[in-house]
Amino acid sequence: MSSSDCFSFDVVVVGAGHAGIEAALASARLGARTALLTMSCDTVGQMSCNPAIGGVAKGQIVREIDALGGAMGRLIDATGIQFRMLNVGKGPAMHSPRAQADKRAYQNLAKWTVERQDGLFLRQEQVEDIVVSGDRATGVRVAGGSVYRAAAVILTTGTFLKAVMHTGESRSEGGRAGERASHGLSGALQRLGFELSRFKTGTPARINGRTIDFSRCQVQPGDTTPQPFSFLTDTIDQPQMDCHLTMTTPEVHDIIRENLHRSPMYSGQIESTGPRYCPSIEDKIVRFADRPSHQIFLEPEGRETLEYYCNGISTSLPRDVQERMIHAIPGLEQADIMRFGYAVEYDYAPPVQLHPTMETRRLSGLYFAGQINGTTGYEEAAGQGLMAGINAALKVAGKPDFVLSRSQAYLGVLIDDLVTKGVDEPYRMFTSRAEYRLLLRQDNADRRLTPLGIRLGTVSPERRDRYEAYERELESAFALLSRVRHEGRTLEEWLRRPDVTWNRLQQMVPDLKQHRFSARCIQQMEIEARYAGYIRRQEADIERMSRIEAIRIPEGFDFSGLDQLRIEAREKLGRLRPATVGQASRVSGITPADIAVLIMCLKS
Repeated sequence: MSSSDCFSFDVVVVGAGHAGIEAALASARLGARTALLTMSCDTVGQMSCNPAIGGVAKGQIVREIDALGGAMGRLIDATGIQFRMLNVGKGPAMHSPRAQADKRAYQNLAKWTVERQDGLFLRQEQVEDIVVSGDRATGVRVAGGSVYRAAAVILTTGTFLKAVMHTGESRSEGGRAGERASHGLSGALQRLGFELSRFKTGTPARINGRTIDFSRCQVQPGDTTPQPFSFLTDTIDQPQMDCHLTMTTPEVHDIIRENLHRSPMYSGQIESTGPRYCPSIEDKIVRFADRPSHQIFLEPEGRETLEYYCNGISTSLPRDVQERMIHAIPGLEQADIMRFGYAVEYDYAPPVQLHPTMETRRLSGLYFAGQINGTTGYEEAAGQGLMAGINAALKVAGKPDFVLSRSQAYLGVLIDDLVTKGVDEPYRMFTSRAEYRLLLRQDNADRRLTPLGIRLGTVSPERRDRYEAYERELESAFALLSRVRHEGRTLEEWLRRPDVTWNRLQQMVPDLKQHRFSARCIQQMEIEARYAGYIRRQEADIERMSRIEAIRIPEGFDFSGLDQLRIEAREKLGRLRPATVGQASRVSGITPADIAVLIMCLKS
């Protein structure tokens, strides 16, 4: 091979979806010379499915990505067309930001962000193989035979590995409508000894908004005062667009039932597992047979298009059935379908093959992030990409790994769940997965993680300066609350009462009006004062658990030699090889008695 056929980088990222973008940007920000390889430079950051960012628990992840210097929060703030804070009727741990995106504007801004990042080189290439030396990944080979050499390789291949699309009886190769599948990498991974399996996902039809009768739908407006995702965004100034709500009907359900034998999922054409928490409309009709209707959110895909996404009726039924089904929905009787729904089957690598750094156990220097690990969602993918990019750059520089614990971030919960428990269906993040969710709120992501980003070097000087100014403001505010008294109680004690807000305190103590705190600071004061007791209890729980987490399990520890452990425990721990006792305690099927035995053996 001639020298012209070989390119040298520190880190190579394969795939330019949401995981690949964050991985490549993080790696480059940390000083690694990084190549971002994609099958098409025109699809960088493309939203394959729902044109939205955030949601329950997902919004917390976006805030955490932003706190560590990632791009997703700033991208959606600049291109969002509707912003809503979900679960505002519940406690602050449940509040989750969500925004509808201008799909094309988001994609264009993502590509522009990648293009202008120093040290990052975007290339249009079809990656076909992984180059290996001994037990290390040393680069990738692309179509035509050229090699990109690197000390670290990150695979963020999304749904493209040996991907097959299904619409009724019709099937075709591809990981997204109009785009080809990737075949070489699946074979390469299997040759290298990686276990692969199959998942499926799906998408609904898109329709022309000109043909929707919105008078028969319920308007779903955004928040009057939209809240940004990024700490660097002061306000959301762009006008918001309405979404609309309609419902399926018994007639729609009858059409689907009559044609289930033509659905690839029920005909046997698709055998892989799909996402339980985002089922197709066929699944909904079968699993919830007693329900007369299901919600459908009609979501605009941008300001300069009339295309609407039909959120709630993901399907792989044949085109003629989709036509009948959609025309039986109130408001969509005359709807013109621009794109039909379809399902995608694709390869993924069970994530128990990873270390918590996102590096594979089998090959040093090879990292996986995103749907290749069996996850769903742009947010989960972006979070994994960020962590993989950080750790790949740190490895190249000879620096210690960066791993977040379950008590530090939803990102820590996500990755610990993946590498410890694995997946038997596409993984989606929920607040219920986080045992310390009262501490892992969307409002305090910056306080939790930006100091870590400052130490790592992943955040910009502007973010550092803003964060430090915010912390000084909070320090002043909390000092005021503890110092000033009213009727024998400190203001902090007053603020713990559910009926007292900062505005109420100003009425009670007029002198407070001279203290002008930011809205962000006031929100933080109110939450931390009101939930101080609960927060202290969770912090005590974390302290107890940290003692178990701190007990390391030596590399190469022989679980098979622990006769005191049950056979099942020996087998599972030997296969998954947890790094700590805390991680071992979260392996499915491991009991408290097993952990007690393990601790005793480690200490003996």
